[in-house]
Amino acid sequence: MSHLTFLQDLAIVMIVAGLVTILCHRFKQPVVLGYILAGVIIGPHTPPFPLIKNDGTIQTLSELGVIFLMFSLGLEFSLRKLRQVGSTALIAATLEILVMMGIGYGIGRLFHWSSMDSLFLGAIISISSTTIIMKALDELGLRGEKFAGMVFGILIVEDIMGIVLIAMLSGIARTGTLQSWDAVLTVGQLAVFLVVSLVLGLIAVPRLVGFVARFRSHEMLLVTVLGLCFGFCLLTVRLGFSLALGAFLIGAILAESKEIGKIEDLMSPIRDMFSAVFFVSVGLLIDPRLLVTYAWPIGVITLAVIIGQVVTVFLGTYLAGHDLRTSTRVGMSMSQIGEFSFIIAALGLSLKVTSGFLYPIAVCVSAVTTFVTPYLIRGSDPFTAWLQRRLPPTVLSYLNLYSRWLGQFERGRQDNQVRAILRRIFGQLAIFLGLIGGSILSAVFLSRILLRYFPAAHEWKGVLHSVLWLAAMLTAMPVYLSAYRKMKALGMILAELGITDAMGGERKAEVRAVVANTILAFGLLALAAYTFGLSYAVLPPRQVLYLLIAISALLMYWLRAPLNKIYFQGKAALAETFSKSLPADEPAAPAAPVSHLLREARLETLALAEGMPGAGRTPRTLELKTRTGAFIVGIEREALQIVNPEADEILLPGDQLLLVGSRDQLDAAIKVLAGAMAMADSATASSPLRVQAPLVDQAVPPEKSA
Repeated sequence: MSHLTFLQDLAIVMIVAGLVTILCHRFKQPVVLGYILAGVIIGPHTPPFPLIKNDGTIQTLSELGVIFLMFSLGLEFSLRKLRQVGSTALIAATLEILVMMGIGYGIGRLFHWSSMDSLFLGAIISISSTTIIMKALDELGLRGEKFAGMVFGILIVEDIMGIVLIAMLSGIARTGTLQSWDAVLTVGQLAVFLVVSLVLGLIAVPRLVGFVARFRSHEMLLVTVLGLCFGFCLLTVRLGFSLALGAFLIGAILAESKEIGKIEDLMSPIRDMFSAVFFVSVGLLIDPRLLVTYAWPIGVITLAVIIGQVVTVFLGTYLAGHDLRTSTRVGMSMSQIGEFSFIIAALGLSLKVTSGFLYPIAVCVSAVTTFVTPYLIRGSDPFTAWLQRRLPPTVLSYLNLYSRWLGQFERGRQDNQVRAILRRIFGQLAIFLGLIGGSILSAVFLSRILLRYFPAAHEWKGVLHSVLWLAAMLTAMPVYLSAYRKMKALGMILAELGITDAMGGERKAEVRAVVANTILAFGLLALAAYTFGLSYAVLPPRQVLYLLIAISALLMYWLRAPLNKIYFQGKAALAETFSKSLPADEPAAPAAPVSHLLREARLETLALAEGMPGAGRTPRTLELKTRTGAFIVGIEREALQIVNPEADEILLPGDQLLLVGSRDQLDAAIKVLAGAMAMADSATASSPLRVQAPLVDQAVPPEKSA
């Protein structure tokens, strides 16, 4: 009789879902809301009597719905689309997920929920719903708009990050800890699985589908696709990953085949059927009494989702260079949670690591945010107009100026030299992040070793973490200070190159300062988030943490000169290690006779101040040697000496520059670096080159300098 029970339950689900679809279309409401409400009505928690009360049926329907829902999302994904989404999607999706994860975790702890409940809540509210947003845009007739393409790109990146989140949460739930090492291990295993699956799948699956399609049988193609879907899901589960991951991944692989159009047509009715089954099964798990009990958390979380996602996506889109109207439309389209949230909530229940109240809370928040989504999308343009009227003209002009400035870089107006310098700075920042991460992870590893082999250390866990965290910060201090300098230089370079005379006008210097400081502030916030996220396992108690942060900041300020010296000495030692030296047995080249050029050459010192044209630039971007014939042979920076700086060395305010060249060349170089006003003071600072013999011995030939 079990098969008759399942058939009866499935019949009830489909009949009620069909009635709800008619009502939703009649009253122009989101169909997803109707499906969830139908599940509540026929579920085991609704009086007077439940139409469906078999837990096995509910679980089976839910898993089938997850498989087909994630499979259909994978079919729409396509690796080709991933290459087209651009920086906007990556920036906005990353910012949204990181910020919302933190907000969700903070809300959970505020309500005194467990760490695991709080962590899963952060994941639940961090990802917007692809299904709900696409349906809303279709119903409003806006899917062809430019901002809708950006929304879809962000959703693609979020889907990828959602899969990673599911895998990481599964690993964390198995270990019961939030250790950094477990997360690294889980991500490593997932990366290996994804690479192997994609490589083998992209080689074999499209060819298999193409072979089957030659028979021109829709039945054969559909059965083959379903077989691949269920088979790969089974393999994924056997390897310790989730059904959702397997369904999404095989869908993305099939999306690369030439027969994707036929596959989507064949899967469309099955997808619609099991999407309805999935959302009805979501409603089956809701206990209305819990919603009343947790009404206050539901209200807080709903506001956090709407405000948090709108603001974070708006900021991410705006930071990527889009105007105020486009950023607002994109942000107000992403203010809800949906299928990924249900999957994550169900994952916590199935693994028995989250409380029973979390799932119905997630569903209720999704229902409310889904209901308001169409109204937010419609209201984005009026809200933008209201915002433009309310914002001070100065703020509005700066906002528009930033979009125009960043648009210059996207349109490729800067030359290859600028892009090379930016790549070099970002490469150095990546190295700094690696060094900081190595210092922090060493402290985490040492903490785990001490706690494992010395049980008495558990009694002093707070003290141990405080000492290890402070030691990691002190060890990485030279790198932190260097990262700050690079970020500051990056902001100055981008502001200098991006704010032209036409854009800045008379307030060019002020606008450049605002842009440079804004970039620096965002960079420091990102560095702080990276530090605290990576060192979560060894963070001291909260009050002690504040004290240690203050101590570290004061030490970094007081010891900035010695720390800079340590950094430059390490950099010089590394450069010397990798530089090519002349073999010991190779005779040195004979000294060349002193040419007329060297007899005429002179040295000039110049103190570079804030606001001078050379501050924040490099000799290469200034084209110093090409334009003047002079070049920089030394920089004195806070008691440090940089001999023969590279052509891409950033010149900072406060640097003492040592220039070499003829009198005319030096005059021209000073005009380029400091402006015409410094010419009057330059004549008294020169001396013949032969007086500075030690410097000449260290200098590289002119043709190798900037």
